[in-house]
This record gives sequence, C-alpha cells and structure tokens, in this order.
Amino acid sequence: MVKILVVDDDPYTLKLFERLFRGKPIKLDLASDGSEARRLFQTHDYNLILMDQRLPGERGLEILKEMRKERPQQVAILITGYADVSDAIRAVREGLFDYLTKPFKNLEALEAVIEKALELDRAYREIKRLRNVLDTRKAGLTLIGHSPAMAKLMAQMEQIASLDATVLLEGESGTGKSLAAKYLHDLSQNAKRDFLVVNCGGLSESLLESALFGYERGAFTGAIKTTPGYFEKADGGTLFFDEISNMSEKMQSSLLHVLQERTFSRLGSSKLRSSNFRLIFATNKRLIEEVRKGHFREDLFYRINVITIKIPPLRERGGDITLLALYFLDQFNTRFGKKVGPITPEAIEVLETISWPGNVRQLQHTIERIVALHSGGPIKAFQIEYPDQIENKAQQTQAPILKSGEISLYQKEREVFESDYLKRLLKATDGNISEAARLSGIPRQNLYVRMKRWGKPPTS
Repeated sequence: MVKILVVDDDPYTLKLFERLFRGKPIKLDLASDGSEARRLFQTHDYNLILMDQRLPGERGLEILKEMRKERPQQVAILITGYADVSDAIRAVREGLFDYLTKPFKNLEALEAVIEKALELDRAYREIKRLRNVLDTRKAGLTLIGHSPAMAKLMAQMEQIASLDATVLLEGESGTGKSLAAKYLHDLSQNAKRDFLVVNCGGLSESLLESALFGYERGAFTGAIKTTPGYFEKADGGTLFFDEISNMSEKMQSSLLHVLQERTFSRLGSSKLRSSNFRLIFATNKRLIEEVRKGHFREDLFYRINVITIKIPPLRERGGDITLLALYFLDQFNTRFGKKVGPITPEAIEVLETISWPGNVRQLQHTIERIVALHSGGPIKAFQIEYPDQIENKAQQTQAPILKSGEISLYQKEREVFESDYLKRLLKATDGNISEAARLSGIPRQNLYVRMKRWGKPPTS
C-alpha cells in the first residue's frame, strides 16, 4: 500500500488531503509540526512526503533536507505560499521533486503532480529491486520495465522459456533483442550452459562460416590449429543469431542444412558431427517482407518462424522511460564515480516527450553523455540533447509561408521579440521552466525548443 505523509499546521489543508485520498489504496499520515513529522519519518517508509514550508518555529525545507540526507531518494513535494516561491524554486533545482502553491485552485492538477511523484518513487524502488537481482545473478544486464507492453513481453517469454522451441525476436534497432534472448536463456533449462551470440551482420561470409562450423588445422591459410565452431560449443546451451536478415544467401543455405539434419562438418573435414542446442534468432526487419523481396530464403524462414515475439519500441512503453533513465543514471554514476542527479521533473517531462527513434539504446547513450559531461547535481531540462527531428518539426510548424528569396521584416521582428521575451521570462522566474510556462501560458515543450533555438539555457 502507498504511504504518504502530509505535514502542515493548517487544519483545512490536512482535511483537504484526507478528502483527496479517501477511498484510495493510500495510508495517509498527518503531522502539524516538525517534531511529529520527524517521529513518523523514523518509523515509516513513505512513498511521498508533502511538506509545508512554514511550520511552527521552523521551515519545512530544512526538515526535508534532514530527511533526504538520511534517505537520499525520498520523494518529496514542498507546499508554499506565493511569498516562498523563490525558496521552492531553488529547492527543486537542488533535487526536490516539485513544489505546490497554496491555495490549491485546481485539484486535478494537484492529483497529477502527486501521481507523477509516486511514479518516480516506484521507479526508485524498482531500481533498488533490480540492483538486488543483479547482485544475486552476478550479471550486468536485465530486462527493465513495468509498462503493459513490457508486462506482456515478459509473460510471453516466461511461458516459452522452458520449451525447446526455436524463437524469432522481431524489433527495431535498439529495443533490446539481445537482452531478450539472454533473458530467455537464463529462464530456460539450459541456463547453466553456454549462451553464444552470432553477429550475422558483423562478420564476412568466410569468417562467419569458420566461426559457425569450426575448422581443422590447415583447412585454409591461417588455420594453424583445429578449432571447434559455435555449433559444437553450443551443445546443451543456446545459440543466438543476431540480425539474421543480414546473413548471405550461401550461409542461409548452409544454416538450413544444419537445422534440417542437425549434423555438420568442420571446414577441412568430412566427419559428421551432431550438437543439441536451443536456437534464438533476432531481426530488425520483418522477415516475411524480406522473403517477398527475395532477400531471404522462404524455406529457412518457415524453419525459424516457430514462435515469433515482437519487442516493443520505447515509444510504446509508456511509463518505462523514467525508470530506464534512472536505472542508467545509477549505472553510469557508479561507472564514472560521479554523483549526478536527481533528474528534475522538467527533465523527466522532456525525456518522456521525445519519440526515441533509437529506442532504449539511444536513451542509454543520452544518459551516459549527460553523466560524463556533468560536474554533479540535478539534471535539468536544458541539459538533455534533443533529437534533430523535434527541433526541425517545431521550426517547420512555426515558419511563415514566404515566396522563394523573400525576406520577411515581420519574421525578423518576431524573432527579436521572441528572443528578448524569453530572456526576460527566464530572468523573472530564476530559470524555472514550470514558472515560466505558468506565467507565459506557453507549453513547457515549446519553451524548451525556443530555449535551444536562441541559445538561452535557464540560469544556474
């Protein structure tokens, strides 16, 4: 059950939150001063703390700093009056999740902020669980996600993992097909045996042939000793063919023969050998389309298309982007020996509005780049590098219709005004994008695009 602590000396505010959470699977604790809040904090593990800034004899922000020092990943929201907004903005820039201003005029907006905060808490807890799982497995990779698309994928794989059936994984580049293949192997009866990966697109035809079949000494120039191939080494384990659509026609024919006969010979030998292995294939193309185009053998396609599993692209995995970003942040902080983070709510919003054409791999590289170049502290929205298509799309939608070669005085004046207005807006809000969006009425995403265009990041 979700546990929330509300700290406020205003009885009306406490009653408001009681009504807001009534009937929901939430355990709500209430405190009216700092000492009671500290006592409850020491005896409970809260998913979210809502803390008023002005409490009897002390400030809520100082109490939150104490709590977050003890539990760095404690998700908290500061409740302020308009006079304390500048304190709240600074707190958010130092890593506090968000702030709310009283009186609350829009309860739907209030609930949305709380739900977003709880989503962040769930992500932190999932990462902690994953870290424990990885420590147990002594492995460095695992499938991550709790979206409906990922839940469906994991259920499918758990259902077929124990079966000795050939599996074809289809998905765009960067979706994690290799991870899914390893996940299948780890859940199978062959988990303690070898998991061998064949990169069909990374080896020449001759190298791929010798790697798969093995060779006898003297079979070709450079064959100085007898070497068994993957077909032999995979006996009792799993053989994973990555990007099978890139395999040449000759190798497709050779592979088909092995799959049909379950026998093979090393290069330079006529002795038939046999091996028993689980087969998993992956492709970033639809193989049936490659068959229709004449790029892939139809008989081989039907041989490997026994169980097909589609790996969802990141844009279809709503709710997983924040979790993945925090997971990669944790990984790269450890690898680089840094303390970058947390990711601010505005930065999370940017991450969730990007379409990620490069999928999980692109998100991973984005977080790696941010951590590598960051000196430390919270990750802000303007520090996230945008894919080109976002900016280009924004420019296309805002560009006036002009005749070829025509220079628009109006457009120039508009650009000057927009640049100056953005500068003054960011200065007035101390670089806080939420406040800038509220004051201007411009959606946050549009503000980010304009900031990048005019080279005006929020002030630090």
